[in-house]
Amino acid sequence: MLETIWFALWGILWAVYFALDGFDLGIGTLAPFVARSESEKRIVYNSMGPYWNGNEVWLITAGGVTFAAFPKTYAVMFSSLYSALLLILFCLIVRGVAMEFRSRFSSGAWRKFWDSLLWIGNFGPALLFGVAFANLFRGILIDRAGIYQGTLFSLLNPYGLMGGILFTLIFIVHGSLWLAVKSAGDLKERAGRVAGRLWFALAAAAVVFLGATYISTHLYDNYLIVPVLFVIPLAAVAALVGMLLFIRQAKWLKAWFSSALFIITVTLFGVGGMYPNLLISSIDSRFNLTAFNSSSSPLTLKIMLAVALIFVPIVIAYQIWVYRFFAMNFNGGEAAAGKSAPKMKTA
Repeated sequence: MLETIWFALWGILWAVYFALDGFDLGIGTLAPFVARSESEKRIVYNSMGPYWNGNEVWLITAGGVTFAAFPKTYAVMFSSLYSALLLILFCLIVRGVAMEFRSRFSSGAWRKFWDSLLWIGNFGPALLFGVAFANLFRGILIDRAGIYQGTLFSLLNPYGLMGGILFTLIFIVHGSLWLAVKSAGDLKERAGRVAGRLWFALAAAAVVFLGATYISTHLYDNYLIVPVLFVIPLAAVAALVGMLLFIRQAKWLKAWFSSALFIITVTLFGVGGMYPNLLISSIDSRFNLTAFNSSSSPLTLKIMLAVALIFVPIVIAYQIWVYRFFAMNFNGGEAAAGKSAPKMKTA
């Protein structure tokens, strides 16, 4: 029972991370294509500036839960996917550095350099998270001893790349909707148009990925055994359709919430299909690492559950406060000049 609870929490934490930091990754990937002046670039930076640090807490928490609740899975996952995860880590570090250093000098070349690194620091994780999770769904080349028998390029298989493209599109649409919420004028209209146009590419990519998932994985097995689980992909479809309806009505915040629900349900669809597997071996299913054969002791899981029940609500309350505190629009006035109110760091 405890193993199942922690498996569910593991999936939820990843889903929340993708829904929150996803718009940061999307905005950073989209920035060079929508921001046409220095003032618009500052608005783009300010739209993610107060949030990205807090959003990454969920990534750390998801990794921490993997380490503490499923140590064997953590060891095998972080050795098997070492290259991909290290690239993601470097990209996230570059993103943080770019956010801090861009405003140090007013030189155009200086800012252009950090703008390029910001794009790399957001596009890289968006693509690589999709590649990594698609491979988790499909299975990776781990043997009986938990040793990875492939290379980084083994992960760049067609199905893995489909996952990377899908995640990138999801995050770009999610980010463009957030930018439409937080900006005004031409930038807001531009971001809204991007969301509306890319929605169709996202819907097509989702359909293709679902078809490829049926062919390349066993994710649907759990859903066929327990049909009530189909409520998860049905909720994803409803969220995707709702997103388009709200985009057409220019209700950007509602469209963003629909996008967040879509991300959460898509992630949970994959996690639900994997259960009880955390790492699937494409060599032999007997080598799979599950919530039961790779978990910590029952006592450890009980202590962790008590800690989670105390501290996770505190983190949630803090993030709600942050989002409410910075609930203004950056309309090119004070924010464009680097003087947003309330006061915060800007790029």
